[in-house]
Amino acid sequence: MALSKSEKRNRIHLRIRKTISGTAERPRLCVFRSNKEIYAQIIDDLTGNTLGAASSRDKDIVATKASKSDVAKLVGKAIAEKATKSGVESVVFDRGGYLYHGRVKQLAEGAREGGLKF
Repeated sequence: MALSKSEKRNRIHLRIRKTISGTAERPRLCVFRSNKEIYAQIIDDLTGNTLGAASSRDKDIVATKASKSDVAKLVGKAIAEKATKSGVESVVFDRGGYLYHGRVKQLAEGAREGGLKF
């Protein structure tokens, strides 16, 4: 029986997570993308703490009325700003089982423009 789209993505995500883990020095930048929104978190996997989070539902990003890919870039810049405030300069990028294309790529480029290294 064929896997559904979400089951396939979850399998890919688990395969990625076997090799990627966030530490205190280099936390994990995790991306979740739904049909309408995009979310990003910076996670220290050793302690299980979320160091910062940004999403397309934040008030300042919702007010822009931009396209979904432009909003993803703004979310990337916002998460980079929150990361630098908490003292994080480099992260490990976790694309969450999604292809590195479109909104996920725009979020990554926005985070790089914001000053994160990965």
